[in-house]
Amino acid sequence: MIRTTPRQIGGGRSREALVAQAQASIARGSKSFAFASMLFDKPTRERAHLLYAWCRRCDDIVDGQDHGGELKLDSSSTVDRVEAIRILTHRALEGQPTADNEFDALGQVASESKLTREMCDDVIDGFALDAIGWRPRTEADLMRYCYHVAGSVGVMMAHVMGVPLDANETFDRACDLGLAFQLNNIARDISEDDAAGRCYLPEEWLAEMDIPPGQHMKPQYRKQLVKLTRRLVDLASQHEAAARLGAGQLRFRQRWAVLAAANIYGAIGREVVRRGDAAWDRRVHTGLFNKIRHTTAAFKEAISGSFEPETMPEWTRGRLLVAARMAGPVADVPRTPIRDEDVRRKED
Repeated sequence: MIRTTPRQIGGGRSREALVAQAQASIARGSKSFAFASMLFDKPTRERAHLLYAWCRRCDDIVDGQDHGGELKLDSSSTVDRVEAIRILTHRALEGQPTADNEFDALGQVASESKLTREMCDDVIDGFALDAIGWRPRTEADLMRYCYHVAGSVGVMMAHVMGVPLDANETFDRACDLGLAFQLNNIARDISEDDAAGRCYLPEEWLAEMDIPPGQHMKPQYRKQLVKLTRRLVDLASQHEAAARLGAGQLRFRQRWAVLAAANIYGAIGREVVRRGDAAWDRRVHTGLFNKIRHTTAAFKEAISGSFEPETMPEWTRGRLLVAARMAGPVADVPRTPIRDEDVRRKED
């Protein structure tokens, strides 16, 4: 008789060990998120770190890098890497050991926060796009990608913070925050992405500026690139404003942390715009003094409340979910034969 592996939350590892490993990962991989997450209450902070560790690990596996360092893609298939991520993720969600701390960390936080396979697959589908060398043709394509790699993570973070399952408006705003983060990151990392053979600027945007495909980092197109970057950051600002509105539905420390993160990541995009054509000469980052300043401003806003945007973003979570599902594989058609005894009259 074959014995099945018993279900073990966190792959059988202690929660304390998983949290310690996750905290080390975030301290190394994202100083901005690590700083903002310190404002959470301890349970929320630990769950946020567990989720981050999984996201970071997936990103590094796909890119063949370590904590966001220089891209070093080896000869192994990126498509195979994504499939391995999906298998390990599903195994972790089923409470099975994965022999990987970060995937076991996902199993732990999923059990505590009601994270589902569908949520995780939405994130993995973004990695799958990168694995096949995908590039956005339209703004809709860009926003669908941002939903996969960041908006869906925002929704998962809302679950981590204990947002009620029927609070759809709050989940929408959490998605907006993820979209804002990713759009600012894209603006900042245009040069690094180009060096790795990637471009997240829609082809239609490039065509509008008469920039040939793959040539956007050439000096002669720098002025046009600055305009496109401003367009990215303007989109990010719209979603950031909507996210601030949703923060009002959170508990105070959660609201403070979310607003601090919005300030810090928003400052990245605004600094890229401020630098103009020198934006990619050196990487934009937020120093400790500015992080403290943004956190202080977030504290005041957490008390006073956020202003409602004049207009809400065009790219809603519902719209992006539909786009994601439409772009996914077609569901299998049931192949069970249809009984016909009651349809055709038997001959006498």
